Formats: sequence, structure tokens, C-alpha cells
Amino acid sequence: MSEQFTVLVADFLEETAIESRILGDIARLVIGRATDESELGALLPQADAIMVFHDISRLGEASFSQAPRCRGVVRAGVGYNNIDVEAATRHGVVVCNVPDYGTEEVADHAIMFLLALVRRLVPCHLTIRSGTWHYETALGTPRLRGKTLGLVGCGRIGTATALRAKALGLDVVFFDPFLRQGMDKALGIRRVYQLDELLEQSHFISLHCYLDETTHHLLSARTIARMRPGAFLINTARGPIIDENALLRALDSGHLAGAALDVVEREPLDDPRISQHPRILLTPHTAFYSVEGFVELRSKTAEEVRRILLGEPPRNAVNRAHIGAN
Repeated sequence: MSEQFTVLVADFLEETAIESRILGDIARLVIGRATDESELGALLPQADAIMVFHDISRLGEASFSQAPRCRGVVRAGVGYNNIDVEAATRHGVVVCNVPDYGTEEVADHAIMFLLALVRRLVPCHLTIRSGTWHYETALGTPRLRGKTLGLVGCGRIGTATALRAKALGLDVVFFDPFLRQGMDKALGIRRVYQLDELLEQSHFISLHCYLDETTHHLLSARTIARMRPGAFLINTARGPIIDENALLRALDSGHLAGAALDVVEREPLDDPRISQHPRILLTPHTAFYSVEGFVELRSKTAEEVRRILLGEPPRNAVNRAHIGAN
């Protein structure tokens, strides 16, 4: 049998059936069930690798300094903003993510939000529940074909969303300063090089970018003001990309017609201004989920951990080039 490693599943999971099938021959899995890194202290010294979901808001110096054996941390998800990559790098820990597990699900969710907002699904449902049956509930509903959908970010999920939107007859335009040239031609959509240009022309804005220091409150009072009057805003990416106070002001003033949020700045949502707002449609950070997608996420996370432990090159390292340079 190969060397027996210890893998710490830091948060979220309460069982490791999927992970054990992939790692059980080389590692024992320890479940942390933590909601803060301070709760991991006793488990860190023996950890050869760590899996992190999203219940822990930050895994940083305090943790890596207590984990001398740790070779790698794999964020079970696309975004890795809850891992202090600089601290991990200082301690020689490779940080990886799983960027390709939920592409279809999140794109489907964004389109669901778009259709539900525009077709006034929830207001129609609620008026029927209250005893009213009349088409007037849908008055003002626009035709989708020919309207402009603006995508902030056109990576895997943004691309999948664009392809779905094209099938609905939408004019799709994207802003993504990191995407290589020519992708607009490959996808048959339009590209702009300034965020303001995207905001000014789009009837609907859907966010598909990472959260980092450059995208925190990317949708602020200033940028939301540049959106065309009556536009809709959709967020299936990360909550802090939107300044929620600015969003609320824009909705209350009528500048924006509505918003759909799968993610919020502070989760779980505890702000009644958002949870009770009549123009906000909400889901509880579920865009990533399907039965198949959840199995894929966990499997790919465990497979990346296995590669790290066995000394094989990880497929999705975000700091590999810097390991050993500090």
C-alpha cells in the first residue's frame, strides 16, 4: 500500500463517500465541519492536503503556519478568494481550484433568472395565489429577441451563457479584459473593451467574473448609474461584485427594473432590505448545484488532491509558478 496521507475536509461536507472512493487507498479523510479557520487548529498539524468549500470565509496565515506537512489546498469551486494565496505560497503550499465543474448549471441558472425576471414569473404566480387571474399582471413584459444581453466575463460559464442566449435571439455582447483576441468571432457575439460601453447598451447584465480586488464592487453607484434605465441585473458569480446599497438605491429609484441574485455580500442572507425587496429575485447560492454537478465537483476536487499527494502535476494550480520562489 502507498504511504498513508491525511486529507482535511475543512468545511461544508458531513460525509466523504465520494472522496473516499478516490483517495481511500492512499489517505484517511478527516472532516472538519468548520465555519471559521480558528476551528481547525487541532486538525492542521497532520494535514498533508486540505479541501475547502465556501463555509470558511478565509483560510490564511494562521492556518498555514500550523500545517507544516500541507502540500496543497484545493478549493472545491471556481472562485478561490477565500484562500490567502500569498500566505499559502510563502509556506510552499500549492493552491488549486475546480474551474470546470458547474459550467452548465450556472449558465442555465443565469438564463432561468433572465426569463423569470423578464416574463414576470414570480409576480404572475403570486397574483394567482392571491386569487387573481388576469393577463394584466404581465403588462410591460418586453420581447427578448433583439434585446441586448451584456456579459461581464466570458470564460467557461460566460461562454455557455452566451450560447444559450443566442438561441433565444438575444444580441450578446461581452466585456472581458483577460480573454484572448478572436473569441468574439469564434462565438459569433460582440465584444467591447470598456465596461461602461457594455452597461450603457445592455438591457440585461449578467455577471460571470472572478471576485478579486479589481472586481470588488465592480457594480458600484457609479457603474450602476451607467446602466440603461429599466435594465435588469443578474449575479450568479460572487456577491461582493455588487455594492448592494447602490443596487437597492437604483431599484428603489426605478433606475433598474429588477435584479436576480444567487449570491450576496454576506451569506447566509440576513438583510431584509434584500430578502423582502419586491424587485429582487433570490436563490440561496444554488446555481452551482445539480446532482451530477455536485458529484463532479467533489470528484474533481479529490482527484486534484490525489495528484498533489502523489507528486503529479496538478491541473488547476493558481500559484504553482511561485512555489519555491519565496
